[in-house]
Amino acid sequence: MIKQIIETNNAPAPIGPYNQAVKTGNFLFVSGQVALKPGTNDLANADIIEETHQVLQNMKAILAEAGMDFSNIVKTTIFLSDMALFSQVNEIYATYFDGNFPARETVAVKGLPKNANVEISAIAAF
Repeated sequence: MIKQIIETNNAPAPIGPYNQAVKTGNFLFVSGQVALKPGTNDLANADIIEETHQVLQNMKAILAEAGMDFSNIVKTTIFLSDMALFSQVNEIYATYFDGNFPARETVAVKGLPKNANVEISAIAAF
């Protein structure tokens, strides 16, 4: 198995022992993204709308580094600090896809890194 590490300065650096994404075969595994602003340790979290957009912009940068975009995503996982945020996150999330949505699950969790309210991970394919 050949693994290629995907890294870009246009998305936040990992805050632990992991990579932004790993490509193997026809698949790209994008690590969970929170709303950290690239090059900083600051969350873009004035509200859940800003936070969700930042998460997806971070993911967009990682996908672009791998030569992909949201149309390549086949599966996402959304982690929320509170299921009451579900509809607002869904509304923003939907705008990043052309209507051909990937498979997905959304779960509420007790806590997320940096006290974020939303984290999204993805699997993409060529």
